[in-house]
Amino acid sequence: MKTENFDLEMMGRDELVQLLEHHNRLYWELNAPEISDTQYDEIVRALQKVDPDNPLLSKVHAPSVAGTGKVRHLSPMLSLDKAYSLGELLEWAHKFARSKDELLFIEPKYDGISASFDGKTLATRGDGEFGEDISDKLPLIELESPGYIGPLDRPARGELLIREDDFKNLYTNIRKKDGGSYKNCRNAVAGIMGLKDITHMLAQHAKITLADYTLYRMELPLSQLESNWESIKEQLAALPYPQDGIVLKFADEKFRASLGSTVHHPRGEIAYKFTNIQKKTVLQDVEWSSGKNCLTPVAIFSPIEISGTTITRATLHNAENVLSLGVMIGDEITVERAGDVIPHIIASEPGIFRKDPMISNCPQCGTVLLRKGPELCCPNTECPGTLLQRLTAAVKCFGIDNLGGATLAKLFEKGLVRHVRDLFDLSATDLLKIEGFASKSASNLLKELQRAKNVNDYQLLASMNIPGIGINIARQLLKEYSLDELKNMTIEELSNLQGIGPERAAAISGELNLQAVYLDELLSAVNLISSTGKTTQSRPTVCFTGKMPEKRSFYEKMAQSAGYQPVGDVSKELSLLVAADPSASGGKLDKAAKYGIKTISLDDFINMLENAENPATPETPAVQTNDTDELVQGELF
Repeated sequence: MKTENFDLEMMGRDELVQLLEHHNRLYWELNAPEISDTQYDEIVRALQKVDPDNPLLSKVHAPSVAGTGKVRHLSPMLSLDKAYSLGELLEWAHKFARSKDELLFIEPKYDGISASFDGKTLATRGDGEFGEDISDKLPLIELESPGYIGPLDRPARGELLIREDDFKNLYTNIRKKDGGSYKNCRNAVAGIMGLKDITHMLAQHAKITLADYTLYRMELPLSQLESNWESIKEQLAALPYPQDGIVLKFADEKFRASLGSTVHHPRGEIAYKFTNIQKKTVLQDVEWSSGKNCLTPVAIFSPIEISGTTITRATLHNAENVLSLGVMIGDEITVERAGDVIPHIIASEPGIFRKDPMISNCPQCGTVLLRKGPELCCPNTECPGTLLQRLTAAVKCFGIDNLGGATLAKLFEKGLVRHVRDLFDLSATDLLKIEGFASKSASNLLKELQRAKNVNDYQLLASMNIPGIGINIARQLLKEYSLDELKNMTIEELSNLQGIGPERAAAISGELNLQAVYLDELLSAVNLISSTGKTTQSRPTVCFTGKMPEKRSFYEKMAQSAGYQPVGDVSKELSLLVAADPSASGGKLDKAAKYGIKTISLDDFINMLENAENPATPETPAVQTNDTDELVQGELF
């Protein structure tokens, strides 16, 4: 009973109900869907047209899990109403918003299992009022919430899921009891949550993440939603979590609550559902590009058009994925564009003339490649391709925004820069040798490099490209321990730290020893700001809100140079709120008024900084990164 065998427009109410019930059972109870999410949504919309009040449409579904009893939620966990286009989103927003400047929160719609933890009991969403007690699964679960990664030891609501990087690296070696492997992130989390006994999973070090719903959030006024929509989708798509849509909600919590809810969904929030489109084409070639620690295969195929965009390339992720797909150059491949953003290859059929895409030697230096888990890696520590990628990633960690990849590549090719340390020895003469540089641009970059010398210890640690240690993990470590203390810890001591474990511990210990000389040279060139000292904590805090002429990071960096510590939200401890329009209302402005926090306009703030006589020592801003070991948090507009 597959959807493609039916013309939904010709089907009657009873036939659509039967079809929807059939696929509900396959998806929610048996974890064996026959159709894609897009096809399922088409059935739902067909039934909405002929019977909009059908109880099937308002029923709250939850995956079948192996629980130990029913749990009543302290507050209902409802589903969300759905939209399938930007037009539908705007129609919803304008229906309820008080003005065009109504602030919206924008969050990922994670593709996993909704769950709530009250500090003692972990429960699924269930029917919204009662969920299944799955507290026996707690040993497998790691919480990711704003500013925290570690055991699930505090109340949280979010989505149980398997991060895409964990699935790629960890779940390659995890097997079911029958010896089979999991097909994808959602298949794996549903399968594990359905186990009555998780001993087998614990023995294989399986890990499931509870992503707090507030973990990653953007904020912007309704008037800017349409113009920023493509950028929003791209930024969310870069996160290392499986997603099947985007959640929008009114930022003003009291206003949102005042809108009430139906039996199925709250009126103050909505979910935009991705509609994944598939096209077939022919694989022409596979390019292997250097990364920080391994090579990434990129598929090159005959042009296809999806959602008005011509696509010719898609990542194949790693060597294991190429082998699992069984794809060869010359094969017919199926390309899917999820969420209208990232193209993926999901299947292949043998072509007439086939060529193996796997390689044995590094395309940059010719060294024989090694397999490390799912990856194909170049063992040459001086490989120019690897060095350039590691340098590019390190520059991002330092927050040097005006040094793009193309310029960095030119500096590298000229032999002027091989490591971040070399950047701080550059002169105007060096930069003027590079195509595209003039006196002003050279001067601006040198000023930024001087500012970047004042670096947080966690940024410096993240810049060392230690596998599994990005900005957030580094920040978490250095809140408790200094860099010197980490250097002197044993692997066993490191593995006992929150959120680390044996693999990350071995990587930290090994890389700190391997890069000891480089680290000493780098430390001698910068002014290190300790996360455990008083330097950061004693500074006044500032928060920005509203649409401003430049990106938020521009003003945050300006504030840091004047001795302020930028933060992402308003709390009682905030020193100053800078608003694009101080006379507006809602969100941060209302919270600031409630707490009696001083609020000034952007122009007044800039004038205040320009007239200050003794600005504090500047500090490089915290950096957002797309590395898969990172949590990217905070406002992006």
